[in-house]
Amino acid sequence: MKRKIINDPVYGFITINHPLIFQIIAHPFYQRLRRISQMALAQLVYPGATHTRLHHSMGAYHLMCNAISELRGKGVVITDLEETAVKAAILLHDVGHGPFSHALENVIIREHHEDLSLRIMQQMNQEFGGALDLTIRIFTDKYDKPFLHQLISGQLDVDRMDYLTRDSFYSGVSEGVIGYDRIIKMLCVHNNQLVVEEKGIYSVEKFLVARRQMYWQVYLHKTVLSAEMMLVKIMERVKEIYSATDEKLRTGSALDFFLSSADQAQPFVLDKFCSLDDHDVMHAVKVWSEHPDTVLSLLCKNLLNRALYKTKFASVPFDKELVKEKQDAAIQRYGLSREEAGYFCFTGEASNTTYQRADENIIILFKDGSTKDITSIDNALISQNLSLPVKKFYICSLG
Repeated sequence: MKRKIINDPVYGFITINHPLIFQIIAHPFYQRLRRISQMALAQLVYPGATHTRLHHSMGAYHLMCNAISELRGKGVVITDLEETAVKAAILLHDVGHGPFSHALENVIIREHHEDLSLRIMQQMNQEFGGALDLTIRIFTDKYDKPFLHQLISGQLDVDRMDYLTRDSFYSGVSEGVIGYDRIIKMLCVHNNQLVVEEKGIYSVEKFLVARRQMYWQVYLHKTVLSAEMMLVKIMERVKEIYSATDEKLRTGSALDFFLSSADQAQPFVLDKFCSLDDHDVMHAVKVWSEHPDTVLSLLCKNLLNRALYKTKFASVPFDKELVKEKQDAAIQRYGLSREEAGYFCFTGEASNTTYQRADENIIILFKDGSTKDITSIDNALISQNLSLPVKKFYICSLG
């Protein structure tokens, strides 16, 4: 059987040894993930955070391999067909991400990346002659072994284990380090549900704490938020002023199709979406930096030169007079209209819930065979802190 070893900087060697997995990795839709950044514009704050969705996908695949081996070792029945299907599902779980991942989600294309991932899987399944049928059933949680879906998408899935580990590694933020190997060792299946053995409680607790810290220190860092909001505002401005006759807005890429589409709810050509990547967007930003529209050109130049919005967080909403004052300053400085000034000062809110109570909670399995949701365990840190949402209000202003 053909076998390939990939050297990953986080885990070491990752083994690929199944024809379907090779077929998926070789597909252009999957290879596009090389050109989609995992952490969007976080590299403007953490220069090392330049890894891609493909890196993350391969890492999650590796952790899935380890999890399947561990569960089988504990007597959980997982057939070879199920093993291949769940590995294929984790490889493709993020294939629907557009340029700059979450930063531009619902901005260029108004469809959630998981829905797009499913559509891409379905098209690949047609090309593969139905080889992804079981993969799609597991991915959509329509298979009679729900624990397989929970390994892909749950409160304690291998997706989260990898992105915390990988993003921490590449950003250099040690607070995101988790004991993924011990968590996997503690996984088990009870009543067809994924559970964690009692001995793993503190490893799960550290996982939840790390996730909260990574959100505020990395993903929702005020400068990261500034950069990503600037990119969002650029796209919003282009959509607002877009005209098919304005050659200076055309990029020569599939981006033109989505910017010019009057009805974003209409079905679009999947192949066009799958040709879009970060390079198309950054090329467009460079082109638009010379556009005669003052708002667009200034935002693009500032993003390229890292002259970002100044962003502040607060525990209460910002005063409307402060926003008006900053917009007035932009109007006077750049000769803008009141509507255009909204691109130079605006407010919003960011929230971070470490552990949301859901249908698929983290369940702890005790030695006596009983189970409990992790938040109902007599542990003050988990029950009182980790399940509480933290909301912050922000104001972004330029100049």
